[in-house]
Amino acid sequence: MHKEFEMSFSSPIEWTNATWNPVAGCTAISAGCTNCYAARLAWRLAAMGMDKYQGLTRKSGGRAKWTGRVSLDQGTLEAPKRWRKPRLIFVNSMSDLFHEAVPEDYILKVWKVMEATPGHTYQVLTKRPERMRAVLSKPEFEVLPNVWLGTSVESQEVVHRIAELQQTPAAIRFISFEPLVGRIKSADLSGIHWAIVGGESGPGARPMEERWVLRLRALCRRHGVAFFFKQWGGTNKKATGRLLRGRTFDEMPTLQPA
Repeated sequence: MHKEFEMSFSSPIEWTNATWNPVAGCTAISAGCTNCYAARLAWRLAAMGMDKYQGLTRKSGGRAKWTGRVSLDQGTLEAPKRWRKPRLIFVNSMSDLFHEAVPEDYILKVWKVMEATPGHTYQVLTKRPERMRAVLSKPEFEVLPNVWLGTSVESQEVVHRIAELQQTPAAIRFISFEPLVGRIKSADLSGIHWAIVGGESGPGARPMEERWVLRLRALCRRHGVAFFFKQWGGTNKKATGRLLRGRTFDEMPTLQPA
């Protein structure tokens, strides 16, 4: 059962269809990390006996929290090479590829796997865009047309991450405004191709206001950014759904030069 979960790689996330986790484990660094779904899942997987997730989380105040330890999963590293059908792949849904504990040479190994599998499209999302920019600006990291690079921006307090992303060499740049826990008052979306917006879900979920979402949709329209509305969130995200003003928004980016 454990092996089946780890090797199936299918994903219920609305904006992708597979996940690939050559790294597991993380550290909370901003408000968007407070109710991290990945930490909750890692806690459950460790309780189920999965070696990969042992020691990555702890319980504090009734919540699963990251310990800061990171696991490099060499066994999963080559998995995309075995997938014959092209997939849209979220890289490290259970970690952050640019976490300070992930060695640069290991990031390069991940990069080389993505380079060797051009039939797949990879979505790399980080809360550490400053390290992503520093690493990927080095000559050994070529811009890959099948790799999308993104950063998470959950409130105005971390909107500075966008500037780091804008300076990062990439074929497609995207922003995940999820979990959106505060209003984005201003943001420059030039050079950004895609935006995902969504509310927080699960225990202790913080509410998201419609006006925050509409503001981001307007910013996307102004800058020609594809807009994807993922969910309203809440303790029961299925009940709240993903309709915005009576319709769904499932826009995806169009490949264009960096």
